[in-house]
Amino acid sequence: MLKIILHSEQQVLPFNEPARDLRIQNKPLWLAQRDVLSKYTNAELELTANQRLPDIHEPCLMYRDNLFFDQDYMDLFIDKAISAGGAVQAAFQIEDLAFREHCLPLSNSYTKKEDFYLADLWYFPNGPTDDIEPIFIGMDSREIGYYHIPSYMAINGGDLVYNVPLHFLIAIDSWVHIFIADTVFGLFGRGAKFENKLKHDPIFKLGILGTAMMEGKQLLQCSKLVKIGKNTSIDPSAIIHGPTTIGDNVTIGAGAVIENCIIGNNVNISQGCNLMLSVIGDGTFLPFRASLFMTTIMDNGMVAQNTCLQMSVIGRNSFIGAGTTFTDFNLLPINLRARNTNGDLSNANRPVLGGCVGHNCRIGAGMVIYPARTIESDVVLISSSERRVIDHDIHYEDSDHHRLAQSDLHHRLYPKTGELTQESW
Repeated sequence: MLKIILHSEQQVLPFNEPARDLRIQNKPLWLAQRDVLSKYTNAELELTANQRLPDIHEPCLMYRDNLFFDQDYMDLFIDKAISAGGAVQAAFQIEDLAFREHCLPLSNSYTKKEDFYLADLWYFPNGPTDDIEPIFIGMDSREIGYYHIPSYMAINGGDLVYNVPLHFLIAIDSWVHIFIADTVFGLFGRGAKFENKLKHDPIFKLGILGTAMMEGKQLLQCSKLVKIGKNTSIDPSAIIHGPTTIGDNVTIGAGAVIENCIIGNNVNISQGCNLMLSVIGDGTFLPFRASLFMTTIMDNGMVAQNTCLQMSVIGRNSFIGAGTTFTDFNLLPINLRARNTNGDLSNANRPVLGGCVGHNCRIGAGMVIYPARTIESDVVLISSSERRVIDHDIHYEDSDHHRLAQSDLHHRLYPKTGELTQESW
């Protein structure tokens, strides 16, 4: 089958980079798409925004490259699409809670038609055509979250929960969608799939129990649930609960606590670090007592000691200084707002949400970042008596390095569309 990739040129703020080049589940998005579709496609065609579709008369799958989907969703989509016998396009009902609550806010990638929404994913049995029917694949979500919290942390007195799907498709139009894709759909979803299989597959359940007994470990600590790569060193006092994936050449120090995480290759996690429901990119360094909760760090980042990040996203090659805190709880009972693709503030549909730091940033020690605030790529923030609390979005023009004599030591690597690119280091 031919794969047709439609390039999305819109940049995701504050990274100033198209979604296809951002990391999700510790993989560039384009690579995650390729891996999922490898079992179906044997050729590909990439089209930019100004290119026309060529004349094609063979089965083809077409999608925009800002979509993140898992294997289960794509298996269902292609199976139903082939059975339909004609050209189809992925669609979602507004009653689908995972789509309505997590995919639709802050997004401009879905097309509203009647009482449903179309996504940029098509299947054509004999090449592209205008005669297309919608095909609905629900995400089969279930509520997972924090049921034992004070009522003031949940708007309208409800529970603070996520609608976690067993299979999914989401367009990455905002940094919030990376948080949703990595944590809610990715890590929470992996746990939900594990629990679902444990409940319905007795052979799988017996295999897990047997492995735990043979290894003399608790169920969540056995090798079936904690996957460890090559040349990895883990201190015996570290506590690791699955489902967790640890890459190659990783060092985990004494007293570290890790629960349901993805740890990339060449990562150093020092003594006393606490990681929960987080994605740690390749080459990341976490000094002692760094704490991450439902947070994504892309490749080659560093989060210094005694730093706390909650429900946040950190871009590649960025440094977060010691003792910095990314807050996540909106003190007033209203949903937080975040930047959409157009740069406008819109309802993020979240009363609890952390912040986002772009690529190639340097954040000084002791900062306090308000919920849902963003720091653009290539920014340097120097801690001072005048700048301790970040209560608004920080743009490149606000960077502290501009007023230093050595400003040429920090080049801009990720300009906005239309800006001139400086030479890299």
